[in-house]
Amino acid sequence: MSQHDKFMAVIPAYNEAKHIAQIVEQTRQILPVLVIDDGSTDNTAELAEAAGAEVIRLSPNRGKGAAMRAGFSRALELGCEAVITLDADGQHNPREIDRFLEVYKAQPVDLIIGKRDFSKMPLSRRLANTAGRWLFSWAMKRPIPDNQSGYRLISRALIKELLDSTEQGFEFEVEMLVICLKEHFKLDWVKISTVYAGESSHIHPLAHARNFLRMIRITRQKMKHT
Repeated sequence: MSQHDKFMAVIPAYNEAKHIAQIVEQTRQILPVLVIDDGSTDNTAELAEAAGAEVIRLSPNRGKGAAMRAGFSRALELGCEAVITLDADGQHNPREIDRFLEVYKAQPVDLIIGKRDFSKMPLSRRLANTAGRWLFSWAMKRPIPDNQSGYRLISRALIKELLDSTEQGFEFEVEMLVICLKEHFKLDWVKISTVYAGESSHIHPLAHARNFLRMIRITRQKMKHT
C-alpha cells in the first residue's frame, strides 16, 4: 500500500495496450491505481489488472469525461481525499506525481493542473493548444496557462461538484476548470514534462474543435457576471 493512502491515481484508457502496463507499474510505486477501460477493443483492461491496477470496464466507449466520472465515483466510495488523473498514452510521467502532492500538502487546493511547455510540442499541437489557451483565457476573463492538460489533482470536494456534468468527452476537463473558478474552489499549477513520441491521438480534430468552441460560448456566458 502506498504511503499516500488518502490518494489514488485515476487513469482513463482506451486501446492503450502498448503503454498501460508500464504506466500502471510506475504509478503504483507512488499511489494505488484505478484504470477505467473505456470500451477498449484490445487487451488494455487485462494488462492493467496484471500490472496491479483495479479496473472498471465500460462498454461501449463513452468518452473521457464519462470514464473519469466513473473513476471519481469509485474514489469517493473508497474515501479518497483527492485523486491524480493522468493519461494512459505515456505523455505524463508518473514520477512527477509527487509534485502535485507536495503542492497540495503545503496548502490544500482543489484543482492542481500540470502546466506543459508548449514550445516542446509538435507544431500542429502547439498551434491548437496555444489558440485554445487564448480563447479560454478570454472566456474566463483571466490567464489560463494550460486548459487541456489531463495531468491533474482534484480534491474530494471538487469531485462531488463534477459528478453532475453531462460532458462525455475531453470537454469535461475544460468544464472542470469552469466549475472550479465559478464556484470559488482553489486552483494552482505545477510544471510537468512535455512528452510526445509520435503517438496518434484519440481526438477527432473537427468534432473536438466544434465542442471546444461550444464550451467557449458556454464559459463566456457563465463568467459574464463574475
